[in-house]
Amino acid sequence: MLLTDAIERWVSHLADVRRLSPATVRAYRSDLADLARTVGEDVPLDRVDLEELREWLWAATSRGDARATLARRTASARAFFGWAVEAGELAVDPSLRLIAPKRARTLPTIASASALSDLLARMAAEAADGDPLALRDHAVLEMLYGSALRVSELCSIAVDDIDRARRTVRVTGKGDKQRVVPFGAPADAAVQAYLVRARPVLLARSPRPRTTLFLGARGGDLGVRSVYDLVARTLGPLVGTAGVGPHALRHSAATHLLDGGADLRAVQEMLGHASLGTTQIYTHVSTERLTATYRQAHPRA
Repeated sequence: MLLTDAIERWVSHLADVRRLSPATVRAYRSDLADLARTVGEDVPLDRVDLEELREWLWAATSRGDARATLARRTASARAFFGWAVEAGELAVDPSLRLIAPKRARTLPTIASASALSDLLARMAAEAADGDPLALRDHAVLEMLYGSALRVSELCSIAVDDIDRARRTVRVTGKGDKQRVVPFGAPADAAVQAYLVRARPVLLARSPRPRTTLFLGARGGDLGVRSVYDLVARTLGPLVGTAGVGPHALRHSAATHLLDGGADLRAVQEMLGHASLGTTQIYTHVSTERLTATYRQAHPRA
């Protein structure tokens, strides 16, 4: 079997059997397509050895790829060749001794609780005149921050997923795993105002019925790109970068929960992290903020 044919089989397995998200499948395909270009697209799968894999990573290093990219590609190669052995396409896994470069730890972008409170108060004031898009944007930001949602989760929420009596929302995360996440009174009020005063106006612009909670300006489902633009426009000036995205609100929510004394396991459940280790990065953020405050304020620092 050719390397390229094996890659396509594996990518189909990820999408159809393991049901990984389209974005994750695209990332795996991109990494392994780069491998195929480097070693040769007409090379048989069993001809790819450890030295060729090392040369592939070295080529990526030489052209300046980030360490995070190299680490991801190493993980992609290991996952692919591990599957090939399990599927009986290979007798020996050539990636077993492939070492990923150490990934530099970068702490996520965080906005302070007071800054976010001011932002959301301003968004509420802008929505008070009843403009449908202002009402929607306020509800979107309240839900992103109030429930620490991923942007893909927010955009896929259906109206029936909201339980206002319990103040919870059912979302579908990575790997099609569902979880129920709480939200607070401010998000509840913003969503209710949007449902009553804005969504019917936007829905009237749609050529067909919609079940999705958040709608775009023309009545279609609200897209991920639109949410990115909203966050960059409103949150960007607060954190000093135009490149900030919806994940900054998720990062901020997780950090503020831990700052407020939330249990790490509870935060893991809320975020939908498969591994506690993924959630623990926010403990580093909280510690860094505490240390900075100490150095600034304590007379013996």
